[in-house]
Amino acid sequence: MATFLYKLGRLAFRRRHLVALIWVALLALAGVGAAGAPPAGSTSFSIPGTEAQKAFDLLEQRFPGAGADGATARVVFQAPDGEKMTDAGNKAAVDKTVRELADGSEVASVADPYTARAVSRDGTIAYASVRYEVPGMELEQSSKDALEDAAEHARESGLTVEIGGDALQAVPHTGATEVIGIAIAAVVLVITFGSLVAAGLPLLTALIGVGIGVSAITALASVLDLGSTTSILAMMIGLAVGIDYALFIVSRYRAELAEGREREEAAGRAVGTAGSAVVFAGLTVVIALVGLAVVNIPMLTKMGVAAAGTVAIAVVIALTLIPALLGYAGRRVRPAGEKSRLLGGGRASGRGDAPARANLGTRWASFVVRRPVAVLLLGVVGLGAAAIPAADLELGLPDDGSQPTSTTQRRAYDLLSEGFGPGFNGPLMVVTDAEGSDDPEAAFAAVTGELQELKGVVAVTPPQPNKAGDTAMITVVPDSKPSSVETEDLVHAIRDAGGGIRSETGAEVLVTGSTAMNIDVSQKLNDALLPYLVLVVGLAFLLLIVVFRSILVPLKAALGFLLSVLAALGAVVAVFQWGWLSGLLGVEETGPVMSMMPIFMVGVVFGLAMDYEVFLVTRMREAYVHGEKPAQAVVTGFRHGARVVTAAAVIMMAVFAGFIGSSESMVKMIGFGLAVAVLFDAFVVRMAIVPAVLALLGKRAWWLPGWLERVLPDVDVEGEGLRARDEPDGQREPARV
Repeated sequence: MATFLYKLGRLAFRRRHLVALIWVALLALAGVGAAGAPPAGSTSFSIPGTEAQKAFDLLEQRFPGAGADGATARVVFQAPDGEKMTDAGNKAAVDKTVRELADGSEVASVADPYTARAVSRDGTIAYASVRYEVPGMELEQSSKDALEDAAEHARESGLTVEIGGDALQAVPHTGATEVIGIAIAAVVLVITFGSLVAAGLPLLTALIGVGIGVSAITALASVLDLGSTTSILAMMIGLAVGIDYALFIVSRYRAELAEGREREEAAGRAVGTAGSAVVFAGLTVVIALVGLAVVNIPMLTKMGVAAAGTVAIAVVIALTLIPALLGYAGRRVRPAGEKSRLLGGGRASGRGDAPARANLGTRWASFVVRRPVAVLLLGVVGLGAAAIPAADLELGLPDDGSQPTSTTQRRAYDLLSEGFGPGFNGPLMVVTDAEGSDDPEAAFAAVTGELQELKGVVAVTPPQPNKAGDTAMITVVPDSKPSSVETEDLVHAIRDAGGGIRSETGAEVLVTGSTAMNIDVSQKLNDALLPYLVLVVGLAFLLLIVVFRSILVPLKAALGFLLSVLAALGAVVAVFQWGWLSGLLGVEETGPVMSMMPIFMVGVVFGLAMDYEVFLVTRMREAYVHGEKPAQAVVTGFRHGARVVTAAAVIMMAVFAGFIGSSESMVKMIGFGLAVAVLFDAFVVRMAIVPAVLALLGKRAWWLPGWLERVLPDVDVEGEGLRARDEPDGQREPARV
């Protein structure tokens, strides 16, 4: 592989005009496609194989035209102190608002509070239910404006009016902190390279790669039903890996220049050596992201595949566009050691003017090699302590109750809880399929009676049959809030009772609704976590065996990743569930951790963790193969790789942390979790635990059974084939295996 990539790098350097033109054309093509495409909506949230989804599909079939997936709004009214909603003046204001709401062009129906019995027992709170013909993300802005205007007109009469539901759902934005993250990345690159030109190359190529990836996602969003958060997550990961991959190529290019090579040769060797690590690091990230398909939640699968596509683009850009731009840059990109020695950079060796001063990476690695047990214990204990909060992990999906108290959705949620009870914000929809029953009406009555007897039920509405009379909807209001354990227990109790009803009446009872859907999603994600771990870690383990030609090094990499992800989950629980430092990070409301967070973090963090493993340990492998002792190879790997890995980790943390400013709680949580995971993995696992373990293992770290050695393909990540080009056969020492 090293030889092929070496030739590719030289070709891109020589044919830089053609390479640059191709990438600019791809960016323009993707941009034109995105500009002409309809905006991304809210992806259809389906969870195949669950009871909640089966019930939802049945409703679509048996109640055609009911708009089961249409947006909903609850306009909640509260009377002034000392008054009631049944007072003549307040009732007149509500009636006027209901008429105004019904005039909307996309409104399917409006339920009057007084005819629908939607007034609280004490008479102080009432609500009007509004159902629209299209989903929330597809509502015209004029419909949203009309909804807010109607609420404002009601407020002018003295009522307190808030709006809940998904009708006001907006496309999430990331805020200014994303730009700050990129600015921090730029500063780190300037410090690392000591040159604005060299620092600008990784930023430029990363932005081109992300531009192509996100534009392609936007262009295909409507066709492939991609949600609005898909492009944000692809941007988050694409920016981080795009900058890092380009950083490693440029750093190796400068090191090759410092060895006295011509620029075209240096570009070829940079792509042949560091490019090999980029390819395999990118493969691990792609495997981890595409592997999310194992969960069988279409939304998660699409997010993973879209992000994986952006990562693949970043890899190809690093291998082709970077050497082309290096050709344009010429002497403005200087050899390593000529400029800034910040971040531990000493003078480059190979110049012949003075011996190289040990840089910070060399000194740290030497210390770890001398004290491996102490460093290993300190790292493991520290990560273990950070992981302790993960034992209290509570999973759920966000609803209006998790919104900041400054939002009208959250205030409407609180008013409904006050007037009608906490369970009113998460009613359960019980669908009774009596198609196989001899007496559907008797079956509906039996189901209603059974539901009324269950513990934790506040109210059960009369059955609402369809036109054919073979299916009915029954709404059950729990006495607990939607995200509580008690509500989850009630869902399971209804499903258990459905088995007996079916045997007696022949009717099938299914539970759906947003609350039941959230419960099923959480269960599905929990069930998929272990198979996903086995698949992703197993495939990456095999890939790393090929890269490192070792059994213990990939095993150590996988175990270190588990420490990182557990510690990162602990930090997420501490901030988003317990509320530690929540004010500092802009977390206005604590609560359960998003259900998909553990499996998403496992996938993304594993891929990113293997990035640093590949970049750092391949330099150690390269030194060991070329004749150095195991301990010295560790130090050599750090001398060449620690500075650039440190810069890459800081950049990746800055990019991820930039998304903490997002208005979308899911993006905010993922940005924080990934930033902390990179901190733990890069600086504790890869920079401390990995060299300590390798120092303790010695030669055993690079052991591989003879039969496996013969079977594995030789991908030559360490560049032995390139070394052979420089030395005659009689002078070259055989490489270690």
